[in-house]
Order: sequence, then C-alpha cells, then structure tokens
Amino acid sequence: MNLGFTGIRQVVIGIVGLLLGAILTIGLIFIDRPNIYIPLVLLNVALLVLVILKQYLFDNRFLMITIYVLLGATFLNNAFFSINLGFFSLFPYRILLIIVGFLIVFNLIRSDFRKDLWTKWTDLRVKGSLLFFVFWLYYALLTLLWAKSVTEGIKYISILVMGIFLIFIVTLFLNDLKKVLNFYYIWVIMSVFVMLIGYWNAFTKNHLPSSSLHLGPEYKQHYPTSVFTNQNDFATFLSISLFFFLSLIRNGKNKYWKAGGIVLSLAALHLIMLTGSRASQLAVIAGIGFYVFLLCKSVVRKWIVALGAVGTSLFVLLFYNKLWSTFSSLFLSPTIHDFSGRLPSNTGRANLIRNAFNFSLDSFGMGVGAGNTEYYMENYSIHDTDQVVNVHFWFLEIFTNFGIFVVLGYIILYGYLMIKLFQHYNRGLTNQYRLITESILVALAAFVLSSISPSSVSNLFFHWVLFAFAIVALNILRKRKNNEKVVVSPTHNPLIEGE
Repeated sequence: MNLGFTGIRQVVIGIVGLLLGAILTIGLIFIDRPNIYIPLVLLNVALLVLVILKQYLFDNRFLMITIYVLLGATFLNNAFFSINLGFFSLFPYRILLIIVGFLIVFNLIRSDFRKDLWTKWTDLRVKGSLLFFVFWLYYALLTLLWAKSVTEGIKYISILVMGIFLIFIVTLFLNDLKKVLNFYYIWVIMSVFVMLIGYWNAFTKNHLPSSSLHLGPEYKQHYPTSVFTNQNDFATFLSISLFFFLSLIRNGKNKYWKAGGIVLSLAALHLIMLTGSRASQLAVIAGIGFYVFLLCKSVVRKWIVALGAVGTSLFVLLFYNKLWSTFSSLFLSPTIHDFSGRLPSNTGRANLIRNAFNFSLDSFGMGVGAGNTEYYMENYSIHDTDQVVNVHFWFLEIFTNFGIFVVLGYIILYGYLMIKLFQHYNRGLTNQYRLITESILVALAAFVLSSISPSSVSNLFFHWVLFAFAIVALNILRKRKNNEKVVVSPTHNPLIEGE
C-alpha cells in the first residue's frame, strides 16, 4: 500500500504525538496526579482508536451508529463505569457525547458534510423550540454574574450544555420516520434492561455501587433503584416508559409486539409499586386518564372536560375548609420541629417550596444563579428542611435557579409541544406515527407530576432524551404534513382547450 509522502508524514506525526503523550502520562503517574494523568490516558487511547478507525471517520453511517449507541448509553447513567476527575466525572454517556461532537467537528472539513448539515438545519420545522434552549444556555451563563457559588454554577451549566447538545444532535440527525422508530426501539430495549436490574435489586436486595442504597440500611434494601441513584429516580423513569409500552399494545405491528407491550406494562407498574414513589404512582394514574381522554372521540372529550370542571368545582366547595387548613398549615404557618425525630415528609417538602419562593423573590425573579438553589438552601434557608437541600420539583428548580423568564419559556415550550402533538394526532395518523406520538404525548403529561419525585431532574439524562424525542417527533410530523399537501389544479378538459 503506497501512502505517499503526505500520508507517511501524517502517520509519523501521529506516532510521535502518541509517544510524547505516553511519556508525559507516565511522568505524571509517577508524581501522583490522577486528575491530570487519567484524562491524558483517555486522550491517548482516543488518538489510538482514531488511527485505527481512520477510514470510518468520514463515513456518515459510522456517525449514525455512534449516535444510536449514545442514545442507548443515556439510560445507563454512571452505573457500570465512571472516572472521577474531581470537578468532573466521565462515564459512557459523556464519553460518547464527546466522541459524537468530535466526529461532527472533524467532518466539517468536508464540503459535502457541511452542505448536508446545512440542508438538515434549513429543513427543520422546529427551529423555534431549539432556539429556546440556546436562550436558556446564554441566560445560565449570565446568571454567573450574581451567583453566590460560581463553582456550582459551572457544574450545573456543564450538565445543561450536554443536555442541550444531545437535543440538537437528535433533532438534526434523526430527521425521518425510520430513524425516529429506531429511537423508540432503543428506548424500549434499554428500558427492559434497566427493569431487569430493578428486579434483581428487589429479589436479591443487592444494588449497584452507583446506588445510594448500595451497602445502605437493611430496611431499605428491598427498594429497586436499578441504574439510578435512588428509587424515586427509577420510578420517574418507569412512569414515562410505561406509556411507551402501552402505545406498543395499541400500535404494535403484530400480536407478538402487542403481547410484549402487555408484559412490559405490567412489569413497569409492578416496579413502580415496589419503589413506593407516591408522585410516580399519581403520575401513572393521571397519565392513564389522559391516555383514555386521548383515545375518546371529540364529543366524548368535551363531555369529559365539562364533567371534570364540574366535579373539581364541587370538590373544592365541599372540602374548602379542609383544603385551606392543609394549605395554611403547610405553607403559611411557622415550622415546629421536634429535633428528636425527622420532619414529616409533607412538611419538609412544603418548606423546600417556601424557601425556594423566598429565594426567587429576593432575586427579583431573575433567579439565584445556575446550580445555586442547593447552595442557598444550605446556607440561607428560612424554613427548616431537615438538612435536605434539593427542591424535589423540577419546574420550581428551574424557576429558582434561572428566574421567571426561563421557567415561563420552559412551560410555554412544554405546553406548545403537547398541543401541537395533540393537534397532529387528531388529524389522523398511520400506525407507526401513532406509535410514536401517543407514547411521547402521554409520557410528557405524566412527567409533569412524576418530576416532583426526584431530588433533581437536571442530571437524569432520560429527561433530555424525552424532550429530544418530543421535538424530533413534531419535526417529522410537520414534514409529513408538508409532504402530503397536494396542490389541486383547475379541472383540465382537453376538448374545451381544443386539444
């Protein structure tokens, strides 16, 4: 094989670079600086892999396979492999995200790739949704100007950058029905794997090292945590995945897929009950109710809405005194804490909410700064939270960290995605489009309630995957609608025109 002078020079430069990197790494190992030499080892390994896989770097299929593997890795968190670099930790999802970013940047030297990427961008029907995340990121950087803890702010922004980058990658490259269906099947397959680990937790009372229950108190060992930190995070994931399985029952391509959907749905419900997460259980009830509403005819939906409004009004009127006394005791009364025991769960959560609103008001609605809610909760709490510093409510966490503009934008985008997906669903869809649209639409509805359960959602990567899924689904539905438009020309009569 004749490489030519240029090819030989590139190989020599690559080998020299690897040798220098290896020498530097070995030197740092001897002076015991793991935070420096571990990234250098990884860099050298990456360079070696690039030399070996050089022929694939410019192959679009290799890039797509890497993106699919990245999506699968988001469901594993840091459960099986993690390198702690002090300020930052690396695990498969983050490593693959870096690799995908590198592949995209590396391929930009190709004019055909640049043109294809520009075509993908111009062909998007969801640019406004993506631009909100750009605004969110810029605002997060701006909040560092007044954040009390810049370190916590930078950590939080790094998570935000990775989540937003994932959304952009998915939206740009998964731009047709076949690729989105692959996305859906990845979610289902990885959910099965995660659920199997959950059953292993429940039956053996063993947990992965990444779990907070690993070597924890005996009375909590029966709670399944799977690849997550705790059972509440796992329950939130299950409350979303359940509706991917239910959609499979309705829209699976054959009886085997439908039977699989039934088995997985029952297993997900069982595991949610085992976690004991009340918020996720309520989310499942609300999600199933919304699913039934979705499947009803338009006339029946109107009756359901009317009856729901009347029933809610009657409930408030009948139990007004009880509701008000509960609300005032949780949110308006001073906290009385018997320090011989822990605060009641409801009181603790109510105090977290009260503190969060106090911090937001003190910041004049601008937010306390990216990642600073926990710092404020630990150092400036007015109401006793029993040393708990996480807000335990995703929407309120966004409001406290980033203020009124970002949380309103997030809520508006969230509602917009649901409304638009609902409108497309109402117009009638083929089986494959229904499979995707139903699962995402109901999962988004359930997540509103289940997001109360985890201590924080920012580092639950499946949340970013769900948002990416919703945006890319809306994109392909709009493209489908555009492609199905038929321009009807005036009736053409050859006899009249003298032909």
